[in-house]
Amino acid sequence: MRLPLIRIGSGLAALALLASAPPAVATELLPPSTADAMAQAASPQAMAEYRRKLKEYQEARAAFEEEAGAYWAAISEKRKGRNAKRRERQAITLDDYVLTQPPVYTGPKRPVSPEPEEEAPPRERKPLPVVADFLKAAADHFQFVPQRPATEIEFKRAYARYALAAGLTREQAVRVYSFETGGSGNYDMQSGLNPAKPGSRAISTAIGYNQLLTTNSVELLAEQGHEFIKELTARAATLSGAPRKTMDHKLAVLKRMVAFTRTVPDTWSEHEKLANTPQGWAVHAMVLDIDVGPMLQTHKLLTSVIFARAKGYNRPLTAAELEMMNLTGDGTGLDMVTMPQAMRERVPTSNFFQRGGYERNPVAIRHNTVAKLLAVTDERMDFNSGKPGAKELAGVF
Repeated sequence: MRLPLIRIGSGLAALALLASAPPAVATELLPPSTADAMAQAASPQAMAEYRRKLKEYQEARAAFEEEAGAYWAAISEKRKGRNAKRRERQAITLDDYVLTQPPVYTGPKRPVSPEPEEEAPPRERKPLPVVADFLKAAADHFQFVPQRPATEIEFKRAYARYALAAGLTREQAVRVYSFETGGSGNYDMQSGLNPAKPGSRAISTAIGYNQLLTTNSVELLAEQGHEFIKELTARAATLSGAPRKTMDHKLAVLKRMVAFTRTVPDTWSEHEKLANTPQGWAVHAMVLDIDVGPMLQTHKLLTSVIFARAKGYNRPLTAAELEMMNLTGDGTGLDMVTMPQAMRERVPTSNFFQRGGYERNPVAIRHNTVAKLLAVTDERMDFNSGKPGAKELAGVF
């Protein structure tokens, strides 16, 4: 830690002022900040004790970082090894995972300096866009207003119809909804925002039954947009008059949005860049549309089902397994899904995270094996499936 040089400098300047000023007015000549610094100056003994404790902390922390660094490097190497074995269609065994839990820092806490320190200015956080921003972006950039359902049950019915036809099961759809929304979320629910809690703030751009992020919407349109266009074209053929005109406009907008999402390589990082633009926000507004929204919500899960089948995993995914793929990504999630139960009991959850993501995830830390993580996911699904929104969704399937 750097010593507070500015404060020390101010103290030295104050001493110089005292030495040169007339006794009667010396203290009056001191700026308030300098006088405060002098009043709060720590004793040499206090500073010596602080430096001793700081050295102990730094040494303990350095030793921990060395241990943690080696652990997470081993996690990374094991992951690379598993990926290579899968490419060669070789069996994955316990030896392909790190079987110990991550090290936990147990050393002394960082001491507090007895001298006042300059406070770092608070980091300015860019506000997250919310539904109103997505709608405005759609209007501004695509001259489009999503066709919203008249009631929540209308959206649920549209979702159930499309999800079943696409190949999702009632159990998968309802239980994932229960987990993602707490069993009572609406089609336009954004993560962190709760109408019943004034002052609540968005914690991500995730919206709806399966909590799609802006990047999810961009990626799904880039990869599945042709299917959406095909579906809406078929629906348009059955309409006439004003409904047909509305659908034709929606189709034209959808085609423009799909073209926009395909202006970059098909990677998550590139889609994320698009998602953080006003045009990307506009794409995300499609999750609110009664026709396109259910397709986006469905394909958020269906892509994982298709991925598992393509990798040779043909057994139906349980809702908890599907949620693991939904949460961690298809490749990482399938790693857990394909694991025999005996291995699930022993393999730590840390094998499926980067260090930063793991340390910010109290659920993965607390339920620290694959078996425990799947079990707690099932428990939450069980509990939330009894809530009104989940019961209503189950009733329309």
